[in-house]
Amino acid sequence: MTTAETTPIAYPFNDPEGLDLSGAYEEARHRPGLVRVRLRYGEPAWLATRYADARLVLGDRRFSRAEALNRDTPRQGEGQMDGGILSMDPPDHTRLRTLVAKAFTVHQVEKLRPYVRELTHSLLDELEAAGPPADLVDRYALPIPVAVICRLLGVPEEDRPKFRVWSDAALSTSSLTAAEWERNREELRAYMARLVQEHREAPRDDIMTSLIEARDQGDRLSELELVDLCVGILVAGHETTATQIPNFVMVLLDHPDELRRLREEPELIKGSVEELMRFVPLGVGASQARYATEDIEVGGTLVRAGEPVLVAVGSANRDALRFDEPGRLNVARPATQHLGFGHGVHHCLGAPLARLELQEALGALIGRFPNLHLAGDVVWKDQMLVRGPRVMPVGW
Repeated sequence: MTTAETTPIAYPFNDPEGLDLSGAYEEARHRPGLVRVRLRYGEPAWLATRYADARLVLGDRRFSRAEALNRDTPRQGEGQMDGGILSMDPPDHTRLRTLVAKAFTVHQVEKLRPYVRELTHSLLDELEAAGPPADLVDRYALPIPVAVICRLLGVPEEDRPKFRVWSDAALSTSSLTAAEWERNREELRAYMARLVQEHREAPRDDIMTSLIEARDQGDRLSELELVDLCVGILVAGHETTATQIPNFVMVLLDHPDELRRLREEPELIKGSVEELMRFVPLGVGASQARYATEDIEVGGTLVRAGEPVLVAVGSANRDALRFDEPGRLNVARPATQHLGFGHGVHHCLGAPLARLELQEALGALIGRFPNLHLAGDVVWKDQMLVRGPRVMPVGW
């Protein structure tokens, strides 16, 4: 068993421009034990790169997210989270998650499918009318999840330019100082607090009104928890889906045989979304650190109480011990338990909504444009936690 302190290596491994998985991950998966890494900020951490190890760390209650609030947690930017549902452990995490979960069940989300389908076709009509080349991100990928989450939460869609800036900063790994990062967070909180007050004065049929009722009538969350929960839903509810839509298209254009099969067999769309979630390593690096609350053996390494572990989901989803031909995209791959939406108590709350949006967006796009192709240089997001095109010109 590995217990000796080793010199940490620089992390993250992935290049922010592109969607390739760094070869360093395959090397790490074949190495005994966990890898010791150091990010730009915070203390060193262990890195889990294999599927079994990743699933253990994400799912075992002996690993804490809340402990990160008390530590100099490993991170890519100077600013640190100071709360919110992602920084909680049960029972506090359970208390807040329960308040929102009913809005994101598969049953509830399926009611939105006709709306999302109509939205995708309407955006494609506008895209086609404008003519190529067109930016797939700004004209299609971003408006879909933004419109849906604004509708669910009760946020004016015309405020998109405002919260887009705040959302980018919240996920930034750039040279924002801690003070700048905190100022951005407080601006977003202040914006959301104003919306909460407007909803109090004029209740509506949306998630924010339901949360306000839980706050004001049941006292089930604090005012700051209410605001931060709405902020979290807004940012998480659009950013990753808006990024994955063009990511999925990029990957399919790079795999024309798979794209052709998807066009010929549209019933494969749902399964292909799961395969693309597995195949595309979205993050530049690993997810938020989990802290061991007691000594725990992970993958042959003894993680001491108080030590942080990072989970490389993109690497775990390419583990040959778990997936056949993990480096090959197969849109007809039988159902797999990929970790693209996480695992355990912090499994993505909005996974059913993201799946629906990705299915409808991908199906409508490739069905409408059989000759879809890149029509210019892709501009990649830089200094962000997630990877994907910021601008993606396409023609058809």
